[in-house]
Amino acid sequence: MKKLILFMPFIGGGGVEKNLFLISEYLSNKIKDIRVCTVSINMNKKFNKKIKFIQPKNDIYNNLNIKLKYLISLYLLFRFLILNRDCVVVSFQANIYCVIICKIFNIRILVRSNSSPSGWYHSSIKKYIYKKVISLSDVIIVNSVAFKKQMENLFGVKVTCILNPLNLKEITNKSKSKQSHNIFKNNKFIKLINIGRLTKQKDQITLLKAINLIKNKYKLNLLILGRGKEKNKILEYINLNKLNNIVKVHDFIENPYPLLKDSDIFILSSKYEGLPNVLLESAALKKIIISSDCPTGPKEILLNGKAGLLFKVGDYRDLSNKIDYCLKNLKKMKKKSNLLYKNLKRYDYEVNMKKYYSLIERYL
Repeated sequence: MKKLILFMPFIGGGGVEKNLFLISEYLSNKIKDIRVCTVSINMNKKFNKKIKFIQPKNDIYNNLNIKLKYLISLYLLFRFLILNRDCVVVSFQANIYCVIICKIFNIRILVRSNSSPSGWYHSSIKKYIYKKVISLSDVIIVNSVAFKKQMENLFGVKVTCILNPLNLKEITNKSKSKQSHNIFKNNKFIKLINIGRLTKQKDQITLLKAINLIKNKYKLNLLILGRGKEKNKILEYINLNKLNNIVKVHDFIENPYPLLKDSDIFILSSKYEGLPNVLLESAALKKIIISSDCPTGPKEILLNGKAGLLFKVGDYRDLSNKIDYCLKNLKKMKKKSNLLYKNLKRYDYEVNMKKYYSLIERYL
């Protein structure tokens, strides 16, 4: 049997990483020789002990910017493949570069695409290069039906859809942990939460603008949980609009589920996604959900609005109206969240993990 390499240049704390951990854990009990190629040495403990690593000897590269981390990881993969041709690679990031390296050595590669092309395909040159290179991969995997259709229509490639595996039991158990972060102090306030990287893609500014419109109408607390380049811009908006007593921005934490469980409403404000894990996790804890109708995933998860509210991407007035409706109709919204919970079977952990294994096994 060939070696399986999971290529993930840099491991942070997002949804892609969660899927990497879940998939690698499952496969480590099925496949004898699995290796993870990454510069993130500090994340080794999160993987099963059976898994080996292709990485630097120390963590001196940890503070470099992401592009340099990608280059170093690609070099490590290139160097490994020179001496090891009996491999199959599954790429989670930097897919185009990874495909090129694998094709140099005639190595089978499966690409897992994570975000809708809507966020990056606007350049005609980039679109052309992407189409040419991605078609060289042996398998392209995406995580939502709408994502699959979009990829096939835009790039004319064959795509396999495997939904994100959702481990309901693990999320429920972790949500029961005693939290050391007592952020929601006033139980009389409605507790809103947003979890995600602080980036333009996640568009927390639209959420803040919506809150600013209704800040005097309701007693609200909003927690924004995450880290990223847009943090200073977010804090500046909070200060300028005197939202400090309403909105708290907290750094990423390993187990956000107790805070999510303690909240009343989860709000996703993204401009684009693939299939947002955080919506599934919120659904697993029976949270009321308001989400942008971004490509791709939210509409699919929320059953076209039957199981949660959808607002127009970037439209803070629409979001404000949706929050207003939600707060006036909490019983109706609870029915929607219960409907969503009942429809989570399609994301079943075991079912979707078996799909990953059976697909990868063909090439080993």
